[in-house]
Amino acid sequence: MADADLDVVIRQLARQLQTGLMTRAKERRDRFSGLAAKAKSKETGDRFKVLAKATLEQASAAAKRLQMSADNVADSYARAMRIVASTPVAVKVEKKAKEKPVKKAKKAKAKKAK
Repeated sequence: MADADLDVVIRQLARQLQTGLMTRAKERRDRFSGLAAKAKSKETGDRFKVLAKATLEQASAAAKRLQMSADNVADSYARAMRIVASTPVAVKVEKKAKEKPVKKAKKAKAKKAK
């Protein structure tokens, strides 16, 4: 996993989160369905059935948003890495500074001539 691209890792983590979210939502739906079956009045049973249905719908919507966000992030990351990889690197060429001791040598010759 060390050499895996991060966009793949992002997608895998989102898939794991989505699976966990839907598992918990189904457990809660089953709990509400069980409560609806045990309810003593029809109104209470209907309320628990509606809660069970709403729980699964809300969890499905949240899972879709989670997956969409993860896909967007993974695509953005992959695009950014492609852009960076295709951009040429500017190589700086160092310019050699002119040697100043040459000028000092000329002044030394002028002083010796006097």
